[in-house]
Amino acid sequence: MINQTSTLEQLKKFTTVVADTGDFESMRKYAPQDATTNPTLIFKAVQQAEYKHLLDKVIADSRGSSLAGESLRRAIIDDLLIAFGREILAIVPGRVSTEVDARLSFDVDATVKKARYLISLYEKSGVPRERILIKIASTWEGARAAEVCEKEGIHCNLTLLFSLAQAIACADAGVRLISPFVGRIYDYYKAATGKDYSGAEDPGVQSVEKIYTYYKKFGYTTQVMGASFRNVGQIESLAGCDLLTISPDLLEELQNSNRELVRKLDPAAAASAPAERISLDEKLFRWMLNEEAMATDKLAEGIRKFAADIVKLEGIIQKSL
Repeated sequence: MINQTSTLEQLKKFTTVVADTGDFESMRKYAPQDATTNPTLIFKAVQQAEYKHLLDKVIADSRGSSLAGESLRRAIIDDLLIAFGREILAIVPGRVSTEVDARLSFDVDATVKKARYLISLYEKSGVPRERILIKIASTWEGARAAEVCEKEGIHCNLTLLFSLAQAIACADAGVRLISPFVGRIYDYYKAATGKDYSGAEDPGVQSVEKIYTYYKKFGYTTQVMGASFRNVGQIESLAGCDLLTISPDLLEELQNSNRELVRKLDPAAAASAPAERISLDEKLFRWMLNEEAMATDKLAEGIRKFAADIVKLEGIIQKSL
Protein backbone atom coordinates (compact mmCIF):
# COMPACT_ATOMS: atom_id res chain seq x y z
CA MET A 1 0.00 0.00 0.00
CA ILE A 2 1.10 3.56 -0.71
CA ASN A 3 1.68 5.58 2.42
CA GLN A 4 -1.12 8.16 2.51
CA THR A 5 1.30 10.79 3.82
CA SER A 6 3.96 10.13 1.19
CA THR A 7 5.28 13.03 -0.83
CA LEU A 8 3.76 11.41 -3.91
CA GLU A 9 0.29 11.38 -2.37
CA GLN A 10 0.70 14.99 -1.26
CA LEU A 11 1.67 15.96 -4.81
CA LYS A 12 -1.42 14.26 -6.24
CA LYS A 13 -3.65 16.61 -4.20
CA PHE A 14 -2.89 19.58 -6.44
CA THR A 15 -1.06 18.21 -9.48
CA THR A 16 -2.08 15.47 -11.91
CA VAL A 17 0.67 12.86 -11.83
CA VAL A 18 1.52 11.22 -15.15
CA ALA A 19 3.76 8.17 -15.63
CA ASP A 20 6.65 8.87 -18.00
CA THR A 21 7.31 5.28 -18.99
CA GLY A 22 6.40 2.41 -21.27
CA ASP A 23 6.52 0.00 -18.33
CA PHE A 24 3.07 -1.27 -17.39
CA GLU A 25 4.05 -2.56 -13.95
CA SER A 26 5.33 0.87 -12.93
CA MET A 27 1.98 2.35 -13.89
CA ARG A 28 0.13 -0.20 -11.76
CA LYS A 29 2.44 0.45 -8.83
CA TYR A 30 2.22 4.25 -8.70
CA ALA A 31 -1.37 4.72 -9.92
CA PRO A 32 -0.89 7.81 -12.12
CA GLN A 33 -3.84 9.54 -13.76
CA ASP A 34 -2.30 9.59 -17.26
CA ALA A 35 0.70 8.12 -19.04
CA THR A 36 2.96 9.39 -21.78
CA THR A 37 5.31 7.57 -24.11
CA ASN A 38 7.85 8.55 -26.75
CA PRO A 39 9.90 6.70 -29.39
CA THR A 40 12.80 6.17 -26.95
CA LEU A 41 10.57 4.56 -24.33
CA ILE A 42 8.86 2.29 -26.88
CA PHE A 43 12.22 1.34 -28.42
CA LYS A 44 13.51 0.30 -24.99
CA ALA A 45 10.30 -1.50 -24.08
CA VAL A 46 10.14 -3.79 -27.12
CA GLN A 47 13.63 -5.06 -26.31
CA GLN A 48 12.38 -6.42 -22.98
CA ALA A 49 10.99 -9.94 -22.84
CA GLU A 50 7.76 -8.93 -21.11
CA TYR A 51 6.75 -6.62 -23.96
CA LYS A 52 8.07 -8.49 -26.97
CA HIS A 53 4.70 -10.23 -27.38
CA LEU A 54 3.15 -6.89 -28.40
CA LEU A 55 5.62 -6.50 -31.24
CA ASP A 56 5.24 -10.15 -32.24
CA LYS A 57 1.45 -9.81 -32.41
CA VAL A 58 1.57 -6.60 -34.46
CA ILE A 59 3.99 -8.20 -36.91
CA ALA A 60 1.86 -11.36 -37.12
CA ASP A 61 -1.22 -9.24 -37.83
CA SER A 62 0.65 -7.50 -40.63
CA ARG A 63 1.13 -10.76 -42.55
CA GLY A 64 -0.73 -10.56 -45.81
CA SER A 65 -0.60 -6.77 -45.91
CA SER A 66 -0.32 -5.22 -49.34
CA LEU A 67 2.35 -2.88 -47.96
CA ALA A 68 6.06 -3.56 -48.25
CA GLY A 69 9.39 -2.04 -47.33
CA GLU A 70 9.37 1.32 -45.60
CA SER A 71 5.60 1.66 -45.83
CA LEU A 72 5.11 -1.65 -44.03
CA ARG A 73 7.63 -0.80 -41.30
CA ARG A 74 5.95 2.53 -40.63
CA ALA A 75 2.51 0.92 -40.54
CA ILE A 76 3.78 -1.63 -38.02
CA ILE A 77 5.19 1.15 -35.84
CA ASP A 78 1.81 2.91 -35.88
CA ASP A 79 0.08 -0.33 -34.90
CA LEU A 80 2.69 -0.91 -32.19
CA LEU A 81 2.07 2.57 -30.73
CA ILE A 82 -1.65 1.84 -30.57
CA ALA A 83 -1.00 -1.59 -29.02
CA PHE A 84 1.04 0.02 -26.24
CA GLY A 85 -1.52 2.79 -25.87
CA ARG A 86 -4.40 0.34 -25.45
CA GLU A 87 -2.49 -1.63 -22.82
CA ILE A 88 -1.73 1.59 -20.95
CA LEU A 89 -5.36 2.75 -21.07
CA ALA A 90 -6.39 -0.51 -19.42
CA ILE A 91 -4.25 0.58 -16.45
CA VAL A 92 -4.58 4.36 -16.13
CA PRO A 93 -7.99 6.02 -15.74
CA GLY A 94 -7.10 9.05 -17.84
CA ARG A 95 -5.25 9.62 -21.10
CA VAL A 96 -2.24 8.31 -22.96
CA SER A 97 0.02 10.40 -25.19
CA THR A 98 1.03 8.81 -28.49
CA GLU A 99 3.75 10.48 -30.52
CA VAL A 100 3.83 11.38 -34.20
CA ASP A 101 7.00 10.40 -36.05
CA ALA A 102 9.58 13.08 -35.23
CA ARG A 103 10.68 13.13 -38.87
CA LEU A 104 7.43 14.96 -39.63
CA SER A 105 8.22 17.83 -37.24
CA PHE A 106 8.45 20.44 -40.01
CA ASP A 107 5.61 19.16 -42.19
CA VAL A 108 2.16 20.49 -41.25
CA ASP A 109 0.11 18.40 -43.68
CA ALA A 110 1.95 15.14 -42.96
CA THR A 111 1.64 15.67 -39.20
CA VAL A 112 -2.10 16.28 -39.44
CA LYS A 113 -2.50 13.22 -41.67
CA LYS A 114 -0.57 11.05 -39.21
CA ALA A 115 -2.56 12.38 -36.23
CA ARG A 116 -5.85 11.59 -37.98
CA TYR A 117 -4.59 8.11 -38.80
CA LEU A 118 -3.47 7.34 -35.24
CA ILE A 119 -6.81 8.53 -33.86
CA SER A 120 -8.64 6.39 -36.42
CA LEU A 121 -6.69 3.31 -35.27
CA TYR A 122 -7.64 3.99 -31.67
CA GLU A 123 -11.29 4.57 -32.54
CA LYS A 124 -11.44 1.38 -34.61
CA SER A 125 -10.27 -0.51 -31.53
CA GLY A 126 -12.97 1.11 -29.39
CA VAL A 127 -10.90 3.82 -27.69
CA PRO A 128 -12.57 7.27 -27.71
CA ARG A 129 -10.42 10.17 -28.85
CA GLU A 130 -11.01 11.94 -25.53
CA ARG A 131 -8.56 9.50 -23.96
CA ILE A 132 -5.79 10.20 -26.47
CA LEU A 133 -3.28 13.02 -26.74
CA ILE A 134 -1.28 13.15 -29.97
CA LYS A 135 2.28 14.19 -29.21
CA ILE A 136 3.85 16.61 -31.68
CA ALA A 137 7.17 18.47 -31.51
CA SER A 138 6.61 22.14 -30.65
CA THR A 139 8.04 23.61 -33.84
CA TRP A 140 6.11 26.38 -35.58
CA GLU A 141 4.81 23.74 -37.99
CA GLY A 142 3.90 21.47 -35.10
CA ALA A 143 1.79 24.21 -33.53
CA ARG A 144 0.03 24.85 -36.83
CA ALA A 145 -0.70 21.14 -37.28
CA ALA A 146 -2.01 20.92 -33.72
CA GLU A 147 -4.29 23.88 -34.37
CA VAL A 148 -5.92 21.95 -37.22
CA CYS A 149 -6.18 18.82 -35.12
CA GLU A 150 -7.72 20.56 -32.11
CA LYS A 151 -10.46 22.02 -34.32
CA GLU A 152 -11.29 18.44 -35.33
CA GLY A 153 -11.43 17.24 -31.73
CA ILE A 154 -8.02 15.58 -31.87
CA HIS A 155 -6.32 16.77 -28.71
CA CYS A 156 -2.58 17.34 -28.72
CA ASN A 157 0.41 17.29 -26.40
CA LEU A 158 3.13 19.58 -27.76
CA THR A 159 6.46 18.17 -26.67
CA LEU A 160 10.16 19.11 -26.80
CA LEU A 161 9.29 22.54 -25.45
CA PHE A 162 12.08 24.71 -24.06
CA SER A 163 10.99 28.34 -24.40
CA LEU A 164 8.21 30.85 -23.84
CA ALA A 165 8.00 31.44 -27.60
CA GLN A 166 7.09 27.79 -28.16
CA ALA A 167 4.62 27.89 -25.28
CA ILE A 168 2.85 30.97 -26.64
CA ALA A 169 2.64 29.48 -30.15
CA CYS A 170 1.05 26.36 -28.69
CA ALA A 171 -1.41 28.27 -26.51
CA ASP A 172 -2.43 30.53 -29.39
CA ALA A 173 -3.08 27.35 -31.40
CA GLY A 174 -5.44 26.14 -28.68
CA VAL A 175 -3.59 22.91 -27.92
CA ARG A 176 -4.77 20.84 -24.98
CA LEU A 177 -1.39 20.40 -23.28
CA ILE A 178 2.31 21.27 -23.50
CA SER A 179 5.34 19.42 -22.09
CA PRO A 180 8.21 21.77 -21.16
CA PHE A 181 11.37 19.72 -20.60
CA VAL A 182 12.77 20.73 -17.23
CA GLY A 183 15.66 18.28 -17.06
CA ARG A 184 17.04 18.96 -20.51
CA ILE A 185 17.13 22.70 -19.79
CA TYR A 186 18.94 21.91 -16.54
CA ASP A 187 21.41 19.68 -18.42
CA TYR A 188 22.21 22.45 -20.89
CA TYR A 189 23.00 25.10 -18.30
CA LYS A 190 24.85 22.71 -16.01
CA ALA A 191 27.12 21.73 -18.91
CA ALA A 192 27.56 25.37 -19.95
CA THR A 193 28.35 26.77 -16.49
CA GLY A 194 29.55 23.80 -14.46
CA LYS A 195 27.02 24.76 -11.78
CA ASP A 196 24.68 22.23 -10.17
CA TYR A 197 21.39 24.12 -9.88
CA SER A 198 18.70 23.35 -7.34
CA GLY A 199 15.30 24.62 -6.24
CA ALA A 200 14.17 28.00 -7.51
CA GLU A 201 17.60 28.62 -9.08
CA ASP A 202 17.16 25.72 -11.50
CA PRO A 203 16.74 27.22 -15.01
CA GLY A 204 14.42 24.34 -16.00
CA VAL A 205 12.17 25.08 -13.04
CA GLN A 206 12.27 28.80 -13.85
CA SER A 207 11.22 28.12 -17.44
CA VAL A 208 8.11 26.21 -16.38
CA GLU A 209 7.25 28.82 -13.74
CA LYS A 210 7.43 31.53 -16.41
CA ILE A 211 5.20 29.60 -18.82
CA TYR A 212 2.70 28.65 -16.11
CA THR A 213 2.46 32.27 -14.96
CA TYR A 214 1.97 33.53 -18.52
CA TYR A 215 -0.80 31.03 -19.20
CA LYS A 216 -2.71 31.73 -15.99
CA LYS A 217 -2.19 35.48 -16.28
CA PHE A 218 -3.80 35.65 -19.71
CA GLY A 219 -6.42 32.97 -19.25
CA TYR A 220 -5.12 30.29 -21.58
CA THR A 221 -6.77 26.89 -21.12
CA THR A 222 -3.75 24.97 -22.40
CA GLN A 223 -2.41 22.78 -19.60
CA VAL A 224 1.24 22.80 -18.54
CA MET A 225 2.85 19.42 -17.89
CA GLY A 226 6.41 19.62 -16.61
CA ALA A 227 8.53 16.78 -18.02
CA SER A 228 12.02 15.30 -18.20
CA PHE A 229 13.01 15.54 -14.54
CA ARG A 230 16.47 14.79 -13.20
CA ASN A 231 15.70 14.83 -9.46
CA VAL A 232 12.78 15.10 -7.02
CA GLY A 233 13.84 18.63 -6.11
CA GLN A 234 12.73 19.81 -9.53
CA ILE A 235 9.38 18.09 -9.08
CA GLU A 236 8.83 19.53 -5.61
CA SER A 237 9.72 23.01 -6.90
CA LEU A 238 6.89 22.72 -9.45
CA ALA A 239 4.25 21.31 -7.10
CA GLY A 240 0.94 22.79 -8.21
CA CYS A 241 1.73 22.69 -11.92
CA ASP A 242 -1.27 21.38 -13.91
CA LEU A 243 0.45 18.05 -14.57
CA LEU A 244 3.90 16.54 -14.05
CA THR A 245 5.09 13.48 -15.97
CA ILE A 246 7.54 11.51 -13.85
CA SER A 247 9.79 8.51 -14.47
CA PRO A 248 9.45 5.34 -12.33
CA ASP A 249 12.65 5.90 -10.35
CA LEU A 250 11.54 9.36 -9.26
CA LEU A 251 8.01 8.13 -8.55
CA GLU A 252 9.61 5.53 -6.28
CA GLU A 253 11.62 8.20 -4.48
CA LEU A 254 8.54 10.36 -3.97
CA GLN A 255 6.54 7.39 -2.72
CA ASN A 256 9.22 6.44 -0.21
CA SER A 257 9.48 9.99 1.14
CA ASN A 258 7.28 11.53 3.83
CA ARG A 259 8.76 14.99 3.37
CA GLU A 260 6.13 17.70 3.62
CA LEU A 261 5.31 19.21 0.25
CA VAL A 262 4.45 22.89 -0.15
CA ARG A 263 2.52 24.06 -3.20
CA LYS A 264 4.75 26.33 -5.30
CA LEU A 265 2.60 27.12 -8.36
CA ASP A 266 -0.86 28.58 -7.85
CA PRO A 267 -3.21 29.94 -10.53
CA ALA A 268 -4.48 32.79 -8.35
CA ALA A 269 -0.97 34.05 -7.62
CA ALA A 270 0.03 33.67 -11.26
CA ALA A 271 -3.02 35.61 -12.45
CA SER A 272 -1.93 38.66 -10.46
CA ALA A 273 1.76 38.43 -11.44
CA PRO A 274 3.29 41.14 -13.66
CA ALA A 275 3.59 39.98 -17.26
CA GLU A 276 3.31 41.54 -20.71
CA ARG A 277 1.27 39.79 -23.38
CA ILE A 278 3.16 38.97 -26.57
CA SER A 279 1.50 39.06 -29.97
CA LEU A 280 3.26 36.22 -31.74
CA ASP A 281 3.51 35.54 -35.46
CA GLU A 282 5.85 33.22 -37.31
CA LYS A 283 8.58 35.82 -37.75
CA LEU A 284 8.63 36.74 -34.07
CA PHE A 285 8.47 33.07 -33.05
CA ARG A 286 11.51 32.22 -35.13
CA TRP A 287 13.39 35.28 -33.89
CA MET A 288 12.64 34.61 -30.20
CA LEU A 289 13.64 30.96 -30.59
CA ASN A 290 16.81 31.97 -32.45
CA GLU A 291 17.75 34.36 -29.64
CA GLU A 292 17.55 31.55 -27.09
CA ALA A 293 20.47 29.26 -27.93
CA MET A 294 19.48 26.64 -25.37
CA ALA A 295 15.96 26.25 -26.79
CA THR A 296 17.21 26.18 -30.38
CA ASP A 297 19.82 23.54 -29.60
CA LYS A 298 17.65 21.31 -27.39
CA LEU A 299 14.69 21.36 -29.78
CA ALA A 300 16.87 20.29 -32.71
CA GLU A 301 18.68 17.70 -30.59
CA GLY A 302 15.41 16.27 -29.25
CA ILE A 303 13.94 15.87 -32.73
CA ARG A 304 17.12 14.19 -33.96
CA LYS A 305 17.18 11.75 -31.03
CA PHE A 306 13.52 10.79 -31.31
CA ALA A 307 13.95 10.34 -35.07
CA ALA A 308 17.02 8.18 -34.49
CA ASP A 309 15.10 5.91 -32.10
CA ILE A 310 12.31 5.53 -34.66
CA VAL A 311 14.95 4.37 -37.16
CA LYS A 312 16.30 1.90 -34.56
CA LEU A 313 12.78 0.63 -33.96
CA GLU A 314 12.35 0.15 -37.70
CA GLY A 315 15.54 -1.90 -37.63
CA ILE A 316 14.14 -4.22 -34.97
CA ILE A 317 10.96 -4.60 -37.01
CA GLN A 318 12.91 -5.37 -40.16
CA LYS A 319 14.82 -8.15 -38.38
CA SER A 320 11.56 -9.57 -37.03
CA LEU A 321 10.03 -9.52 -40.49
